[in-house]
Amino acid sequence: MVTAESSLTPVPSARKKIEVQDLRLSYGPKEVIHGLSLDIHQNEILGIIGPAQSGKTSLLRCINRTIDFTSGAKVTGTITVDGEDVMRTRDVYELRRRIGMVAPLPVGLPLSIYDNVAFAPRAAGLRKRSELDALVEQCLRQAALWDEVKDRLDSLGTKLSGGQQQRLTIARALSHSPEVLCLDEFSIAIDPVTTMRIEAVLKELKKEMTIILVTNLVQQARRLANRTMFMWNGEIIELDSTHVIFSENAKDQRTRDYVNGIFG
Repeated sequence: MVTAESSLTPVPSARKKIEVQDLRLSYGPKEVIHGLSLDIHQNEILGIIGPAQSGKTSLLRCINRTIDFTSGAKVTGTITVDGEDVMRTRDVYELRRRIGMVAPLPVGLPLSIYDNVAFAPRAAGLRKRSELDALVEQCLRQAALWDEVKDRLDSLGTKLSGGQQQRLTIARALSHSPEVLCLDEFSIAIDPVTTMRIEAVLKELKKEMTIILVTNLVQQARRLANRTMFMWNGEIIELDSTHVIFSENAKDQRTRDYVNGIFG
């Protein structure tokens, strides 16, 4: 195995946003993540690729502590965000606000489009209607959805098309003002045109936050990611600049085989 540190091409002035050291995750007696160590930089898009059951989604769930909802899951090692130990934080709800998550399939709340986006800010104490209006519009614009729904904000979010619901999910995640946005195969259930629209959104959002993109579409990582990490069987096979990972300069033959569709 090639470790993250040995294959990583240094990025000048890249500030570490997240540091993972010797992360291990077990479900009961079965260990599914085997001692991962990597750094994730401020304002980068890190693409994570690899076959099914590689531990990609589990890694995201460890970072934002939604792994807590899985009975029998045991996590060891450390994950820090801006130096704060994720596993020891006293306020896990604040952590999940800082680290937003978008699931593979859109999960809309049974509320209006407006209330889907306003739900978390209201829960955090924002009550002034003018401020809520501005925030809802901002998030819907960031998610490239505003122009399509601005005249029907009172309609149920669950009545939107699949692609629109996924963008609503992104808008809802953005309403927390996250520092990190985790996307887990966001385009699995939406059409290519909508996928490209969301990709354009992500390129803009990178200016404001760090994005971790788990994708089963290797070319999506190639289009979007500053760096790409190839995982296999709960291990990091290779982590490097996306240019290197998708070239003959990739250090591991398994990486070259995977990105070229020879297996996976």
